[in-house]
Amino acid sequence: MSKQVIQVGIGGMGNTWLRTVLGSTEFSHSAFVEISDEIGKRQAEAYGLNPSKIFKTLNEALTTVPADGVINVTPPQFHREISIQALEAGLPVLSEKPLADTLESAQAIVRKANETGVLHMVTQNYRYSIPAQTLKEAMDSKALGEVGALTVEFFKGPHFGGFREEMDYPLIIDMSIHHFDMMRFFLESDPLWVYGRSWNPNWSWYRGDASAAVLIGFDNGVRVSYNGSWCSTGMETPWNGDWRFECEKGVISLEDDQVRTQLTGQEAEIAPPVQMEHVAQAYLLHEFHQALTEGHKPATTCQDNIKSLSLVFDVIRSFERGEVIRCKSS
Repeated sequence: MSKQVIQVGIGGMGNTWLRTVLGSTEFSHSAFVEISDEIGKRQAEAYGLNPSKIFKTLNEALTTVPADGVINVTPPQFHREISIQALEAGLPVLSEKPLADTLESAQAIVRKANETGVLHMVTQNYRYSIPAQTLKEAMDSKALGEVGALTVEFFKGPHFGGFREEMDYPLIIDMSIHHFDMMRFFLESDPLWVYGRSWNPNWSWYRGDASAAVLIGFDNGVRVSYNGSWCSTGMETPWNGDWRFECEKGVISLEDDQVRTQLTGQEAEIAPPVQMEHVAQAYLLHEFHQALTEGHKPATTCQDNIKSLSLVFDVIRSFERGEVIRCKSS
């Protein structure tokens, strides 16, 4: 059964969600919310949207058209307002990451979801790529035994413009949330403590710190070393980053989006990619549909995802205090 959604925010990342919903057989748009007349007009022409269905506020849309859910694609500082308004209206929310721009706002969203009993899930789409799922399958086989340590490297130099370039910690808040969430997903564990340092190279086009090195201790005993930059000038990694798991009986790696396993004393083998009907945003939209129609509980509910976001803010506290921080999610 097809469902109708209101998409809040149709510029920037909104393009991805416009394409995802328009390409879906499970959802259609009942309305759009966009505060910019220019963006609204441009996107209506580009995607063939009905201009009469583009509203300035979510409240206008809610009181004008029927809907089964809301896709929140606003900048992080507006996530709390939009998500809570939708939840109070009884509409499930599929929200872009991060859950919110502050831990306080994220906690407010979780409280409202618990209070209303209405679904709120976060689009941690990096979990649902073919490389990530192939890596998870290799780990779940347990063929290489216990994981002891993990190294993650991420280096990119995107020029986004807009709110990301004004953030205090753009790498950690807007990008590393994906990698931190993937750590929890791969390790099936939550962090106990963190220690990190951040900096901004002289050539950086970001106002805030765009580079960081972080150590994380997980409650299953795994130690993680995370090194990243969002103002790298060359030799970039994939968006997933490069991962190396030091295991009891060998090594599992994800490098250049290809998974390799090597048992001690043997040749490395390339793991065959898993087959997926839906990937990334399309996977999450499908999972959202399953939740709405079958009562299926998504993996990335706000109640779970706040643990990934808490790690983000624990890392920032370590940056600012210069000390090891006990994780709030532990």
